[in-house]
Formats: sequence, structure tokens, C-alpha cells
Amino acid sequence: MAIEIKNINKSFEGKHKKNLAVLKDINLTINDGELICLLGPSGCGKTTLLRLIAGLEHPTSGEIIANGEVVKKPSGDRAVIFQQYSLFPWLTVLQNVTFGLEMTKKGTKEENVAAAERYLESVGLIDFKDSYPHELSGGMKQRVAIIRSLLNHSPILLMDEPFSAVDMQTRHKLQEQLIGVWKRFENTIVFVTHDVDEAVYLADKIVILDKNPGRIARIVEVDIERPRKRDSKEFIKVQESIVKDLDMEK
Repeated sequence: MAIEIKNINKSFEGKHKKNLAVLKDINLTINDGELICLLGPSGCGKTTLLRLIAGLEHPTSGEIIANGEVVKKPSGDRAVIFQQYSLFPWLTVLQNVTFGLEMTKKGTKEENVAAAERYLESVGLIDFKDSYPHELSGGMKQRVAIIRSLLNHSPILLMDEPFSAVDMQTRHKLQEQLIGVWKRFENTIVFVTHDVDEAVYLADKIVILDKNPGRIARIVEVDIERPRKRDSKEFIKVQESIVKDLDMEK
């Protein structure tokens, strides 16, 4: 298994020094190569759980094991992709993608460039390798961020609503491209979203969280053949079932 979450509780100090419970009794196993969506309303602890898996936060109690080791700090094995595009504005696309490799001195410069160009080709960005971030659309910037993580050979991708800032058409394209990249490189992906449609389109398994404090309310296995069609009966059935659980409008 890639990630094992055992009896995780997380509290923060609130007003008058009272502890505010954000996550309670979280137990979850994520297998190698799975694409998991964490789904739920704002305030249910989705991002907090992702940060715990990343090692950016520490649990109040319990432990998380990733690739056989207890998570105590960030690691190159677990790449985090946030809503904001963390690209260096003074570097080109190619330079951004190869930056991590150059810092860790993995491979020669020629080998790193060749690998980066192959990855950029796979997501339709090879023609923009010499462009700067300000010349790219939001969707293109996210693809660069994803490719940078893949090129650094991070077996686990932790994604915090990475497509929420783009329009619906671009979001759908990015979802398709993420599935393509995931199939090709077989990463384990934990993807935070509040969008039911996005979760059903992407996930092998959807973990639905309640809030106050965040608990696992239900785990939905999405047994729909890919590529998935949003207007299919199977897709709509799963979507409606989840919306009913969340008491949310589609």
C-alpha cells in the first residue's frame, strides 16, 4: 500500500485556548496507483488531511505511513500541488520543470532536458518550453506544475483543488490530461475537491468527509469504465447518490 492513515485526530487551538477538533478518528488505506478524491463541504478538514499526508502538519494523535515510513516531515516522494501555481516567474517552462533535478543533481543536464521535453510533449506543452509563466494560461501553468512533480519521480501526488481557479472547459481538459498522465506513470494520487462531478470523473475511490469535526462519512467505489462520460446513466447515478449524501446542490 502507498499510504496508511491510522487513527488520525487533529485539533487546533481556537479562541480562549480551547482546542478545535478538525479531524477525528480518520482511518484510511490508499493502495499503490490509486486515484483517491477527498470530497466534502468547506471546513470538513480535506486540506488539513492532505497537509498531514504531506508532512506539512503533524497529527494530534495517530500516525500516517507512506511507502513504509512514518510521515514526520515533507519528502520528495510526496509532491504537493496547491491551487496557486508555484512556478518561478523568471524561469522558462523548461527551466521550471528541470529545476528540481538540477538542485538534486540527478542525471546530466542533457539527460534532464531530454526527459523534460518528453514529459512536456506528453501534455501538449513542448511548443511552450521557452515561454515564461506570465505567457501561459492558468491551465498550462498547472500542467507545468504537475510535470515538474512527475519528473522528480514523486510516486505520490497530493493535489489540493488544483483546477478550481480555471473555467469549466479548461478544468475538464485538465481532468482528462491528469487521467492520461496518471495512467502512463502510475502515480498514487490524493486529490482534494468540493466538486462532486470532478470527484466522480476522476476517482477510483471517493472519501466523503463530514464536518465539525471531519470524519469519514462514506467511501464510494467508482466502478465506471474510463473514459467516463458525464451524461451516462452510471455517472449520473453515482453523482446523484453523493449529492444526496452531502445534502448539496449539483
